[in-house]
Amino acid sequence: RVLGIGRGPLSASSFVSLTFFLFPVSVCVGSPQENLIGTLLAIFGNLLVSVSLCVQKYSHVSLAGNKDPRAYYRTKTWWVGLLLTVLGEVAIFVSYAFAPLSLVAPLGAVSVIASSILGFVFLREKWKPKEFVRRYIVSFIGCALTAGGTYLFVTFGPNSHEKLSAENIVKHVIGWPVLLYLLLEIIAFCLLLYFYKQRNATYLVVIVLLVSLLGSVTAITVKAVSGMAVLSVQGNLQLTYPIFYVMLVCMVATVVFQASFLSQASSLYDSSLITSVNYILSTAFAIIAGAVFYLEFNHESVLHICMFLLGCVICFLGVFLVTQNKRKTKAFEPYVTMDMMQGIPTIHDKGRAVQPDYNGSFSYGTLVNSESVIPAALPAVPEQVSAFPGGTPVARSAAFKQD
Repeated sequence: RVLGIGRGPLSASSFVSLTFFLFPVSVCVGSPQENLIGTLLAIFGNLLVSVSLCVQKYSHVSLAGNKDPRAYYRTKTWWVGLLLTVLGEVAIFVSYAFAPLSLVAPLGAVSVIASSILGFVFLREKWKPKEFVRRYIVSFIGCALTAGGTYLFVTFGPNSHEKLSAENIVKHVIGWPVLLYLLLEIIAFCLLLYFYKQRNATYLVVIVLLVSLLGSVTAITVKAVSGMAVLSVQGNLQLTYPIFYVMLVCMVATVVFQASFLSQASSLYDSSLITSVNYILSTAFAIIAGAVFYLEFNHESVLHICMFLLGCVICFLGVFLVTQNKRKTKAFEPYVTMDMMQGIPTIHDKGRAVQPDYNGSFSYGTLVNSESVIPAALPAVPEQVSAFPGGTPVARSAAFKQD
């Protein structure tokens, strides 16, 4: 009766009115122009990040190819890449203040497409004809699916968003849907952490789920901090409210823990697999967080929501195809065999014996110029009684070399 709904069927406008009656938030909706600005900033930022990573990789490759003894941080190319990284991340950060969270989060797929194209063109990552057909055709299909999915979720994504002041953020935080969502996240995170630490469940899905749960909180806090910072720059000062610093601390803490879990995953699994799974799960949880915390889909029709989700699924499939067809580097796995001299192990790489260098670095073989390094003296082998006539095989070999 308060909303004038009556006993008839609940219309869409009545449902929206009921939603804001239950969750009263003073909403100041951004214009479509701001939505476009946020989308373009996110795309531009992801492109800059891809270019920066390519430039930094080019710096490392150039140093290795030219046998330049300088450290990578002493080259101008590496610093240019770092500057582009900072600019790209700043652009992505600001985009959260102008566009909905559910729209900005999936745009990380732009970075995947750009990295694939730049790796092939700029870094000249070439393949043999059979490898090209087997891998790059699939990667091309993945890029096409990613581009098509991106077009769909940008076209049918949320068209409006809330300008986040400190009062609005506090009202969102104390709403029961957000409290219930955060409670479920905390319970799921604790259970996963228990199985990961106590039960030694080092499955990739478990680690990436931990990262994604933290990532949803990061996405919420990044949008809040970005929105309040932009409002402060525009003249409506928000930095005096405690909620700004609470969100800032939560953002930094969740980012640090995400980096820690991703580092542990990198030591166990291939980076391309981690990239695809992490993108899919993190984006899904970010969309859910935007829908629950910021009510971004309240004004959208069912058709638009379904098309948006279809675009996200197509984009997920494209990212999976692109990342799974990258060239994988074979890890060097040294092991020590029993045919070793006393104190000097023989390191093998797939059956080929390689003598370790004594220059203090993790490098093997004769590719490293160690002329300036004084070779270590072989330990003296004391004479001892042996069951073998003439001493042990190793001792006989050493005596033969001395003779």
